[in-house]
Parts: sequence; C-alpha cells; structure tokens
Amino acid sequence: MKTILLGACSALALTGMASAETLTIATVNNGDMIRMQKLTDDFTAKNPGIDLEWVTLEENVLRQKVTTDIATKGGQFDVLTIGTYEVPIWAKQGWLLPLENLGADYDVDDLLPAIRSGLTGEDGKLYAAPFYGESSMVMYRKDLMEKAGLTMPDAPTWDFIADAARKMTDKDNEIYGICLRGKAGWGENMAFLTATANAFGARWFDENWKPQFDQPEWKTALEFYVNLMKDAGPPGASSNGFNENLALFQTGKCGMWIDATVAASFVTNPKDSTVADKVGFALAPDTGLGKRGNWLWAWNLAIPAGTQKAEAAEKFVAWATGKDYLKMVADKEGWANVPPGTRTSLYENPEYQKAAPFAKMTLDSINAADPKSPTVKPVPYVGVQFVAIPEFQGIGTAVGQQFSAALAGQVSVDQALDSAQKLTEREMMKAGYIK
Repeated sequence: MKTILLGACSALALTGMASAETLTIATVNNGDMIRMQKLTDDFTAKNPGIDLEWVTLEENVLRQKVTTDIATKGGQFDVLTIGTYEVPIWAKQGWLLPLENLGADYDVDDLLPAIRSGLTGEDGKLYAAPFYGESSMVMYRKDLMEKAGLTMPDAPTWDFIADAARKMTDKDNEIYGICLRGKAGWGENMAFLTATANAFGARWFDENWKPQFDQPEWKTALEFYVNLMKDAGPPGASSNGFNENLALFQTGKCGMWIDATVAASFVTNPKDSTVADKVGFALAPDTGLGKRGNWLWAWNLAIPAGTQKAEAAEKFVAWATGKDYLKMVADKEGWANVPPGTRTSLYENPEYQKAAPFAKMTLDSINAADPKSPTVKPVPYVGVQFVAIPEFQGIGTAVGQQFSAALAGQVSVDQALDSAQKLTEREMMKAGYIK
C-alpha cells in the first residue's frame, strides 16, 4: 500500500513539476531583446505551465557566462542568445540541440539564405533560429552633411567618410563627426575593426594561419581609425560599444555612425531619437580594393544540449522567431520596429517597405557580405568580422584590448600591432595551427 501511495505521490509531484516548468533564458541587453521580454505575456498565455526567467547581460558578459556554462555543461540556461560565430562551432561540439520541431507554420524556408546558412550544421540541420539578422552600414545626419556642403554617396569610400567626419565636427557644441566602436571585445571593437580592415586589404591570417598584424595593411587601417577618432570622434571613445554609440547618435552628438543595420529602427524612432527625421543611410565604406567593411551577423536563440526542458524551450524559440511574432511587434510598435534581417517575407511586405526607409539598404548589405571570401587576399577561414575557429574568442578579445589602448593613447599603433602579432602567434602555436 505504501508503495502505491509513494508512486501516486511521485506521479503527483511530477505532474506538479511539469505544470510549472520555468525556462531560464540568457539574452543580451539590446533594444529588440528588451522589447521581446515585454511581450512574453503572449507566449505564457498560449503556453500555460511554462514560466520564463530572464538573465539579461551586456554583450561581452553574456558571451563569457554562456560560453563557460555550455563548455562546463553547467546547465544554468534552457535558451541561449548566441551569435553566428558560436552556432557552427558549438553544434560541431555537440553542445546544441537541433531545432527539428519548430511547428508546421514556422516556415524555415522563409529564413534569408545568407543568415540561415550560418546556422545550419554539417548535417544540414538548423541549430539556432535567428531573432534578428544584420550587416553594417553608415547612418548619418543629413542636415549636418548638407551644412558641411557634402552629399553622401550610396556607396562611399573611407576617404570620403574621413573628410566628411572632420568637416561635420563641432566640438564646442559637442557634435562629433563620427562615432565608432572602441570598447575592447572580439564582438565589440574587433567586429568593427576586422570588417574595416578587410576593406583596407588586411587579414587576420595568411593561407598558412600565420598572423598578419606585422603587415602594412593593418598598420594603414589602424592608423587611419585612430587618427580619425582623435580628430572627429567623441571623448572616451575607447569605452564606447554599440549601446554607448547608439545613445550618442540618438541625442544628436554624432554626425555619422557606422555600425549594425539593426540600429536603423532605433535612430529613426521619434520616441527615442532626437534626430529621427534627419537620418540617412549608405553602404559601409570601401577603399577601392573590392571589399566593403560590412559584416554579417545574427543574434539567435539556441537550446543547449544540457537542458532538461528541450520541448518547452523549442516552443519558446519558435514563438520568438516566428512570423506571428513579427506581426505582433508591428501591431504594437509599428512595422519599422520589427526585428529585421531574418525573413524574406518581411522584405517583400509593402507595409514594411513603406515604414522602413532602411529596408533595402539593410537587405543589400546582408546579401553583399561574403563570409567565405571576406578579404582581398585569400584566407583559410570563414567569417567577415570574426574568424570561425574556437580560439578566436580569446585571441580577438586580447587583440581588441591592445587596439582599444591605442585608441585611448596608452600605447602607439606600432606597439599595439606588435603586441597583437606576438599574442596571436603564441596562441596559434599553442593550438597547433602553426609551428
């Protein structure tokens, strides 16, 4: 009798547990993710019995915590927000579950091919679903450009950008011609600088994985950036990442900002931006060598292999990255504010095209990025603003610290490049890429 009662109690306990399943979701503190959290009542209403707990972190901290947790099989999270860099590497390690039950109406084939291909494993399965996709482009103040007597081309050169930035700068009135990332991190300043360096003919490694920071192309690129920021950038730029520069641009302090296309809806939203009606867009700059400095990225939702709540987690991923979610954001916030860069149907939608003046430039930038051939000279790696090898996370951040120090004036450009070369060589030897 006791045994039966125990069995019944256990069954009841299990039922109780099942009915109050809590998903722990790790995400980044970007505007689109914060909006998603505010809309999750829709998910919990449709999925009674699933509660959500959020861990929202700044980009560099999120990456560190999530990477540590998944590598040590910590099991702290049920849904992870991770980038295009991590997905193929982690899928190969067996750290992520394939997304095979997103539902009949999910429409995987509607995902933009450029974005989807980066999230598909060697087995052809999808290992993460894109919440938003992006490239990078120039956002600029049309009024300040006109005041400087200039017209922004659709496809500017870096020389034009530098000249315009210096002419638009008015430090007495706290207007800086250009705002660019300076905060150290492989996904912060190095995302911008790697993509920019591609346009200058630089590359991380030659065909034999030998680091290339001792080559003239890197010196040209880094000197150009440091001098431009010294002349036309805001003070304290070495501490500025995506969110800091967004705030500067929205409050009218930047003439130009070259960054993620996803920012377009934030800088043109009159609720948040004092310059919403004055913003124009252009492709990321080049130097005439055939490569533009536009990257390719998506923030994606993935499910770690260590979760005990895979079924509920996949329901959440399908909800947050599905077509109905885009429509819900459009109904509440307007079409211009839906998460961009993930679905073909969005860019074919006349309502979106009408509401989002940046739609075509975003799509063109995403389609123009070429992760398999990112640089002027041949390279052994895939990735535009990162190198898709596991070691890059550590190396990229260490190099980013050197370049941030050069921007802050703590070391010279030559010293920063010399340190970058040595530390990258050391790590690549340790990892067995070079002898």
